[in-house]
Amino acid sequence: MLEGFPSGKEQVTMFGWLTRRKRRKLTAVSFPPQWEAVIRRNIRYDSLFDETERRKLRKMVQVFVAEKNWEGCGGLELTDEIRITISAMACILILNIPHNFYNNVETIIVYPSEVVPPQRKPGFFEVMLEPLETPQPLSGQAFHQGPLILAWDAVLEAVHYPGSGYNVVYHEFAHKLDMQDGVADGTPLLGGRKEYRDWVRTFSGEYLKLLADVKKGRQTFLDEYGATDEAEFFAVATEHFFDQPLQMKKTLPELYRVLKDYYRQDPAKLIKEQSAKEL
Repeated sequence: MLEGFPSGKEQVTMFGWLTRRKRRKLTAVSFPPQWEAVIRRNIRYDSLFDETERRKLRKMVQVFVAEKNWEGCGGLELTDEIRITISAMACILILNIPHNFYNNVETIIVYPSEVVPPQRKPGFFEVMLEPLETPQPLSGQAFHQGPLILAWDAVLEAVHYPGSGYNVVYHEFAHKLDMQDGVADGTPLLGGRKEYRDWVRTFSGEYLKLLADVKKGRQTFLDEYGATDEAEFFAVATEHFFDQPLQMKKTLPELYRVLKDYYRQDPAKLIKEQSAKEL
């Protein structure tokens, strides 16, 4: 080891300390009024929180905005509204769970509207048994290694039509939670064997039910895109959990319970409490 340079363990400790110090400085600054206006205007879910949770969310947003690389593409000029709306939605998912601000997300690329990815080219030695699928327009995409992509008009759809069960930010950041253990399989990092068993039993059963219903053409509560695979099932279920919690709790109570335990939030209860206050 070179003299004067910290060891690997000391580096981890040092960088952790520097990160915490930087985050404390970020959150020591008052939350900008224009950011507050964006959250109140665009994030309906925020109205369900009490003051402690609102303050916590805003501190998380301050860190998230500062630590991520933001890129506007396709002629989109990034604004505070874009950054704050996306940041708040992403931070809602991790509000009450152990996290490191999605350390597997370094860059967020935002396009003005849906993006059509380039056609994949076969490898030189690859034998094509079937024609390559034509790329479809994407409203969002999360990569194992790489940026997270969002279409701003798709984000705004969730803003303008809350309660529809559709939220591309929830969807793509749920994928990043799923990927934190190195594989996108619909099972994020959990607390222990008991929690994993409960998760696999519940999610596998509900996924297979959705798959069977979609194949038979039955109407389903969850968007049928969730039948694509287990990873998409988790992402779609997350959208409905936060955006249609009362309906999910009534229609899929076990799935709701498992997600409530994982996210450590009970949005259906929050909505009922808010409704009672308004009477």
